[in-house]
Amino acid sequence: MNMSQRNPWLACTLLAALSACSNGDAPTAATSAVAPPAAASTPTVQAWTLPAPDGAAQPDLAVAPDGRLLLSWIEATDGGHRLQLASTAPTAAPAWSAVQTVAAGRDWFVNWADTPRVHALPDGSLWAHWLRNSGPSRMDYGIALVRSADGGAHWSAPLQVHPPAIRGDHGFVTYWTQADDRLGIAWLDSRQKAAAAGAQEMHDMHDDHHGGGPAMMLRAAIHGPQGTQEAEWPLDVSTCDCCTTSSALTARGVVVVYRGRDPQEVRDTRIVRLDGNAWTAPHDVHADGWHFAGCPVNGPAVVADGNRVWVAWYTEADGVPELRAAHSDDAGDSFAAPLTLAKGPQVLGRLALALGGERLLAAWLEEASPTSQKLVLGRYDADGSHAQRVEVADLSARGRASGLPRLQWSGDAAWLAWTDVRDGTPVLRGATVR
Repeated sequence: MNMSQRNPWLACTLLAALSACSNGDAPTAATSAVAPPAAASTPTVQAWTLPAPDGAAQPDLAVAPDGRLLLSWIEATDGGHRLQLASTAPTAAPAWSAVQTVAAGRDWFVNWADTPRVHALPDGSLWAHWLRNSGPSRMDYGIALVRSADGGAHWSAPLQVHPPAIRGDHGFVTYWTQADDRLGIAWLDSRQKAAAAGAQEMHDMHDDHHGGGPAMMLRAAIHGPQGTQEAEWPLDVSTCDCCTTSSALTARGVVVVYRGRDPQEVRDTRIVRLDGNAWTAPHDVHADGWHFAGCPVNGPAVVADGNRVWVAWYTEADGVPELRAAHSDDAGDSFAAPLTLAKGPQVLGRLALALGGERLLAAWLEEASPTSQKLVLGRYDADGSHAQRVEVADLSARGRASGLPRLQWSGDAAWLAWTDVRDGTPVLRGATVR
């Protein structure tokens, strides 16, 4: 539980230098590099009707190579779950395709943070995954990966990304386009924990996400046109147990960001890059020095354009929840000092990033009151200056019920999807910001 959950609202919000109250703990760059725009356009927020029924949750939102938006979600069925998918063009009045079922089953592992993802490659193929129970322990589950060559009408038999005999949990997936017909995938993998602990020990370890014992690791693979795995690598042998991962394509190869873990239980954001056929050594985006003997379930996000890379992340290194962002001009080899996007006990994090035209866009959740939350969108110039805060929606959800908001840019707008709660039932909501 992070500090914003322990102190659910009150206190000031900092959006870069657009602060309502001063804070001497903010990084220097946050107060010197970001200034209010001289004449910023007024953002327009419009509701976006989604095709998911009441009861849907765990949304994912992706952009296909042709600009179409792909929305997926999970629905509970009689004794099981199913993964649904629909798409639309990013128009002023989007018309949804027919909803398609990617997969259904009674052996799924479903939770609010480690959710299915979808991805479209330039060859027209669609890829998706979900988590499936794979052993006797509640925390034995793996990644089931499928591919469709006909727009989602039919899907391949599920392929388990990691070796079937390996116990433990595997998830928190990120995808990227490795080639027109090849998918890149990275995930968190517990094979080190499985090798060193018995089933009950692993169950206890993952239940509490506490420090001590063998660490989770980050691994990556490439899957070819038939779905088969063509290459696989270990990227980092010590990561946080249950924080989301993120990836983006630079001019020098894909970068993957994630929350690391060192022997002193410092949980800062790290980055690796695939240079040709080899991965760079992991290094910190910024040495926050956040000591936390547990998993905050609050991973980083990354976007890229050429050699310019932006990474944003959640930290409590100064004792207060804070969202930071830093940019690199050399494809992630080095980063400038971070900017503060938001800071205060109300900040929940759960970041999403996108690039829209000349702007960087960041979405996150905050506590709005003891019984509600708020979805916020920050808009920044390409260098991080001229910040705008857009309050997209008020949510009735509390705690983890709101899950992870999703953000994409397509056409001329930012598109957002998230989970809310109505009369105790999860519902998916959407909005566009122009």
